Amino acid sequence: MTRTRTRTSRRFAADAGLLFAAAAFVLPLAWVLLSAVDPRADLRVKVPDGLTFDNFDAVLNEDVTFRPLLNSLILCGGATALTVVCAALAAYPLSRFRSRLNRPFLLTILFATSLPITAIMVPVYALFVQVDLIDTMQGTIFFFAASQLPFAIWLMKNFMDGVPKELEEAAWTDGASSFQSLLRIVLPLMGPGVAVVTVFSFVMMWGNFFVPFMLLLTPDQMPAAVSINEFFGNRGMVAYGQLAAFSIIYSTPVILLYVLVARKLGGGFALGGAVKG
Repeated sequence: MTRTRTRTSRRFAADAGLLFAAAAFVLPLAWVLLSAVDPRADLRVKVPDGLTFDNFDAVLNEDVTFRPLLNSLILCGGATALTVVCAALAAYPLSRFRSRLNRPFLLTILFATSLPITAIMVPVYALFVQVDLIDTMQGTIFFFAASQLPFAIWLMKNFMDGVPKELEEAAWTDGASSFQSLLRIVLPLMGPGVAVVTVFSFVMMWGNFFVPFMLLLTPDQMPAAVSINEFFGNRGMVAYGQLAAFSIIYSTPVILLYVLVARKLGGGFALGGAVKG
């Protein structure tokens, strides 16, 4: 009886902890969904007295939503593509060739991932001013990619280690170069890994407020992560309904990206039988 009670108590405590954690995620999401259609939205999570789409009508215009979202897509899409390409090229020799410098290099990469972005923004800002990259989309893309690249290389290398080298050796026998084997064999077989790196990089850049706020000065170039600050007015006045509506629209590209790569994320490498026989 004592053991049964102990197990029941532990199970109850675990269930209560899980419910509390779930509520911590569900309540903010419920507030966003309900406040977006609430004509009198505030900080409370409540069922609206009446439904309205005026909040969406107020934010669906070029200045508030369309131009910032386009800027975000250009910045994050370009930086993600650059990050994935550079990470694949950097991870390939680390995965396929053995050297005494591999481990120190990987540890340096791991250390670079722990550096806070605020600690390097002052020298980066000064450098960008000197090389005329301040207030430019391409400069922000380069910095986005550079800041995300260390962790992307680490992830890409771990996924690339799961691709059997025997497959590349067969391609080399047929006359393929290392670059051709990377493009035609390694990357297609590690599709789930490339998808993970792509989604992770894009999401981290999509929600970044500080970098574009510091490096971009022209309002027309600001991404959605910065323009969302416009909904917070003076003296604590906030347009909660419009803020919630904009948050839903702002989250849509990330959700769509995840849906598009869900098959790759759910798939496995399944390479065990590829080198048999």
